[in-house]
Amino acid sequence: MATILTLIISVLIFGLVVMIHELGHFVCAKKAGIQVNEFSIGMGPALFTTVRGGTRYSVRALPIGGYVSMEGEDEELEEPETGDALKELDPVEEQPKGLPFPQVKVWKRIIVVAAGAVMNLILGFLVLLLMLAFGDPGASKTVGFVEEGSPVQAAGLQVGDEILAVNGHHCFVMNDVLYELQRTPDQSAGLTVKRNGEIIQLDNVGFELVENGDSVIMNIGFKVYALEKNVKTVVSQAFNYTLFYARLVFRSLIDLVVGRVSVNELSGPVGIASAIGQAASMGVAEVLSMLALLTVNLGVFNLLPVPALDGGKLVFLALEGIFRRPVPKKFEILVNAAGMCFLFGIMIFATFNDIVRLF
Repeated sequence: MATILTLIISVLIFGLVVMIHELGHFVCAKKAGIQVNEFSIGMGPALFTTVRGGTRYSVRALPIGGYVSMEGEDEELEEPETGDALKELDPVEEQPKGLPFPQVKVWKRIIVVAAGAVMNLILGFLVLLLMLAFGDPGASKTVGFVEEGSPVQAAGLQVGDEILAVNGHHCFVMNDVLYELQRTPDQSAGLTVKRNGEIIQLDNVGFELVENGDSVIMNIGFKVYALEKNVKTVVSQAFNYTLFYARLVFRSLIDLVVGRVSVNELSGPVGIASAIGQAASMGVAEVLSMLALLTVNLGVFNLLPVPALDGGKLVFLALEGIFRRPVPKKFEILVNAAGMCFLFGIMIFATFNDIVRLF
């Protein structure tokens, strides 16, 4: 029963995250006057399909993605299509209602391509806003207690200090502070704090690692004040947590590239579904937190300048805007195909890691 529940929740979360992403592309494409051939949630065989206004709407069997197919996006157009020529391009049993993608102004195409990731980030913010509005607004970054005789007290940390940065990295929320401290070698960090309106730098602020049974926990030697719930605080915290999640994804990818994190720690759909199942067993708040992290993750990941991702497409569009002519379509298609193979290879490897961890 638990496995079925996990599967259902995972499909719903994956479906929502993908739908929001593709909806961003779809709405902006329609507003830009681009012919959208198909709006699909899922991949593989179609379970449901209908045609409205020159666009095919589909729900497909595999809940691992989705797409918005725009006329001319992956094709080389030999000449502008208007009037009767558009009828020859009709793929969906009704007359196309818009222009091929390459014929729309570059700035409009940039908005269309970026819209999917932006929608994911907006969804993350809204989910976090909902969580904080009906739950605990979380902790502040203002020190409310310093442990007597602790390394942080010796370094000069005082009650009332607001922690702004750790090791030069700005901290949006208290989770940021903890994350940066965990990454600090030798249990010694540099803190930037605000004290009575003045910015103060505290160097070599130490903390301790304490054995707790079979694990080792971090004793930072201070506590912070809880936040009081009001509208301004909730909105501000939701925005800051969105930034925290976005930077967490970005820095995790950098750690992977530079070798700080092993590629064996990569997770694919199976691992994510397992994490969703664990979150579901802990309550609605944990599921919403997982949803926020996943949608922000997808948004940030898609903006990376990697072929086949939205970020890669934005690079080509930026080059077109700069040099006033498009990158040769055959070259773009070839590069995107190579990028797609690379991404599929990573997904297969990550899924293999997931299965190995399960057994």
